[in-house]
Amino acid sequence: MEKIVSPGVFTSENDLSYLPTGIGDIGAAVIGPTVKGPAMVPTQVTSYSEYIQVFGEIYESGSNSYQFMTSHLAKEYLKNARVLTVVRILSGSYSPASASMASSASNTSFDIYTMGDGIIANSSCSEDSNGILESGSVDNVRWEITGLNENKGTFTLLVRRGNDSTKRKVVLETWNNLSLDPNASNYISKIIGDMKPTYEYNAGDPYIDMSGSFENKSKYIRVTNITNTINYLDEAGNIRDTNATGSLPIEASGSVFGGTDGDLEHPMTFYDDITADDSQGYIPTSCTEYTMAVDLLSNQDEYDINMIFTPGVLSGGSGTANTLVDHTIDMVEARGDCLYIFDTKVKDTAALSSVVADAEAYDSSYAATYWPWVQIRDNTSNNYRWVPPSVVMAGVYAYNDKAAFEWFAPAGLNRGGIESAIRTSRKLTHSNRDTLYESNINSLASFPNTNVVSWGQKTLQKKASALDRINVRRLLINLKKYIASTSKYLVFEQNTESTRKRFLNIVNPYMQSVKQNQGLYRFEVVMDETNNTADVIDRNILKGDIYIQPTRTAEFIVIDFNVLPTGATFGA
Repeated sequence: MEKIVSPGVFTSENDLSYLPTGIGDIGAAVIGPTVKGPAMVPTQVTSYSEYIQVFGEIYESGSNSYQFMTSHLAKEYLKNARVLTVVRILSGSYSPASASMASSASNTSFDIYTMGDGIIANSSCSEDSNGILESGSVDNVRWEITGLNENKGTFTLLVRRGNDSTKRKVVLETWNNLSLDPNASNYISKIIGDMKPTYEYNAGDPYIDMSGSFENKSKYIRVTNITNTINYLDEAGNIRDTNATGSLPIEASGSVFGGTDGDLEHPMTFYDDITADDSQGYIPTSCTEYTMAVDLLSNQDEYDINMIFTPGVLSGGSGTANTLVDHTIDMVEARGDCLYIFDTKVKDTAALSSVVADAEAYDSSYAATYWPWVQIRDNTSNNYRWVPPSVVMAGVYAYNDKAAFEWFAPAGLNRGGIESAIRTSRKLTHSNRDTLYESNINSLASFPNTNVVSWGQKTLQKKASALDRINVRRLLINLKKYIASTSKYLVFEQNTESTRKRFLNIVNPYMQSVKQNQGLYRFEVVMDETNNTADVIDRNILKGDIYIQPTRTAEFIVIDFNVLPTGATFGA
């Protein structure tokens, strides 16, 4: 403190206007099979149209059309949410499709590989008289080389939709003025990209390894195995070596092939035909890729999510000791910043006692489950489909957060309505709902003149506390995410009173805003010399304590009607 001896006016300043960078959009993650797209690579989409572009929508099987539950969930969620992380499941030795661009010297000029994996990426190479590919579809691509200029060593590469024709080309991307000269600014790898994401699992540490040198700018292909024409032109703009022209691609068009699905179970089961051990082409309890995807999302620094869904995965499968549901619950508890919504039994075969037994095997405030299944309208195929509760509940959570906040209950007639649901697979009585709620299972109920509605908001925590409710658990997730994200800017700062004030100036206004928006009754934030003692400071720790009283929801409204005798006096 400045020493003051003689009278005068003394001024000082404290900067209380420090505003940390706000946290970005945080959304849910979904793990499951999709029609197309990169496998085992967490990918963010910001709209359902973008989801369709990257992961597809309709899966053709024989004469029937289906959607994977991943697609249904994405559609529900992205109606009201701004970001969704998708992890596509493929199992075994899956691969993308590819094609080699022939050169005039009868060698390979360069190769292209599709960004998406699987058989669906193959567009075949046989054409009919109209130039239509035998296996071309909206979910794969074909290519065309045009505009070859040997004097400059450049050409144009078109990425076309797989089901277009010669006369009616649908060009998805046009890459002009490409060069095979690695020293040129228009080098093909720099313009299109050559990076390949690959899932790696090293000593229990999963991560995505990126091979290649240049970021992928194409949404559909990457390039590799380039026959480089180093310094194709000299300083005067002339061809340095005429033999280099033989490395340029010839003008031609073609398809891509070689994509594989890996280990896919047949026949594939969809909708209410799935079981815990046979779901959409996979056995979730033994499909290691499901577990690998969960392990990958455990990296909370890389993947900022607040919920996880695994639609099509049912608890109670054959792997009772370490099922995928168990493994995912362990992961979200270790992360401590997201909620896992999972499903129990199938639609028709489950007795209420069986559903209850399934749910009672779990004890976690980071997980929740709902029952029964619901029927929705699939507008893409003009059919009615039965889906497990997690598919539609993703939409309920998204709407709840848009209409209110995470600390409001995603339930009830105001925020829990499921507009896409036509009916539930079972009409629950009040007694049925009591039975389910006693075992921490949230009901999907239907009432006269209302939509199907989420009628419960319990987590699977057995012990009675504030955290046995979803709104409180999600309040804590929100607070922890905000404070952790904004406080990162204080790491490696001096452990002084000034830094502690900066922390308080970050946290207190946000906590006050949560209180004003009905998330808290009271709160207190302590970061001063009382909890930052000399011993704490010497261990390079900046210590803070936050005390909160979360608001509770009115789940049980009790009204007493008192009948009084004639002549009784009422209050004013």
